[in-house]
Amino acid sequence: MVIMKQRIIGFDLARAYAIFGMFIVNFNFSFGSVMAPTEPVGHFLNIFTGNSTAIFIICAGMGLSLMTNRKDYSIEEKSALKSKVLKRSWFLFAMGLILFNWWSGDILHFYGGYMHVAAFLLFVPKQYYLWGALIAVIVFHLLLNIIPIQTGWNFTTYQYVDFWTPIGFLRNSLYNGWNSLFPWISYFLLGMWLGRLNWQQRKTKEQIFITGLLIFCLIQGIRLLTKQQYFGSFWTEYIMAEYFPPYLPFVLVTMGFALMVIPICMMVGEKFANNPLILALQKTGQMTLTHYVVHLTLGMVVLATLTGKHYTGLIEDETPTPAIYILAYSIFFYTISVVCSIYWLKKFKNGPLESLMRIISS
Repeated sequence: MVIMKQRIIGFDLARAYAIFGMFIVNFNFSFGSVMAPTEPVGHFLNIFTGNSTAIFIICAGMGLSLMTNRKDYSIEEKSALKSKVLKRSWFLFAMGLILFNWWSGDILHFYGGYMHVAAFLLFVPKQYYLWGALIAVIVFHLLLNIIPIQTGWNFTTYQYVDFWTPIGFLRNSLYNGWNSLFPWISYFLLGMWLGRLNWQQRKTKEQIFITGLLIFCLIQGIRLLTKQQYFGSFWTEYIMAEYFPPYLPFVLVTMGFALMVIPICMMVGEKFANNPLILALQKTGQMTLTHYVVHLTLGMVVLATLTGKHYTGLIEDETPTPAIYILAYSIFFYTISVVCSIYWLKKFKNGPLESLMRIISS
C-alpha cells in the first residue's frame, strides 16, 4: 500500500509541474513577447512551450490508464468504465468549447477528443498504444501534403478564422489546431502506455529516464548541427520548428523531455513521500483541471488589471510585459494555487471541477 501511495505522489508531482509550466506559457502568450523574446528571461520562459503541454497530455493518458489497470474486469465492468470515460470526454469537450470563446488556445476540447478515442482502446495490449502514437504522427505528416498547414489561420493575431464552421471545426480539431488530434493524441497514447508499466520497480524509472535522455539528446544534437547550417532551408525549418507545426523532431524532443521529468517526479515522490512541500504539490497535481480553468479566467483578468492591458485571448498586440514580471506573476499565482489546493482538499476529496466531472460521469 505504501508503494502505491508513493507512485501516485510522483504522478501528481508531474502534473503539478505541467500546470506550472502552462501558467508560464499562457500568461506569456497573452501578455509577454512569446514570439520574439529579446531578453534572457524571455528565452527561459519559452523553454516551457511545448514541454509543459506534452507532460500535461501524457499525464492525462497515464491517469486514464491507471484508472483502468486491472486485468480481471468483467464484461459489465469494462462497459461501465468505457461509459464513464466517454461521459468525461464529453464533459471536457463541452467545457473546452465554452472556454474557447474566452481563450483561443484552449486544450480541454482537444483533451476530450483524445479521451473519446481512448475510451475504445482501454483494454487493448499496451504495445498498441505505441503503434497508435506512431500512426497519429504519420497521419499528420500525410495531411501536410494534402492541406496547407496555414489554412484557416490569421497569423497576425493567431486567430482561427473559420473555427465555428463545420469544415473549419473539423480541420482545426483533427489537423491544424493548437493541439489537434493528429499528432497530439500521440502524447496521450504514450501516457496510456506509461500507465501500464510497473512504476513500483526502480528499473522502470531508470529505463524510461534513459530512453527520454537519449531521445532528447539525439534531437538536440541534430538541432545543433542545423544551427551550423548543415542542412538546407527546408530541413532547417522542419527540424527547428517549435509547437506549430508539430513536426516529428518537435514531437520527439518534447516526448524525450517528458520521459525524463516523469521518472524524476516518481523518484522524488517515492523518496520524500512525507515531505510537506511534496505533499502540497501532490494536492496541486490532483486539481490540475480546476487550476487550468482558473488561471485562464481569474488569472488572466488579474494580470490584465495589474498591467493595465486589455485581455483579448489572442497573442499580445500591445507593448509586451517584461518577461521577469510574467515569471514573477506565474510563481505568485502558482503559490496561491498550491495554498488553495491544500485547504480545499482538507475538506473535499477532489477539486471543484474534478468533482463536477465525476458527478456527471457517474
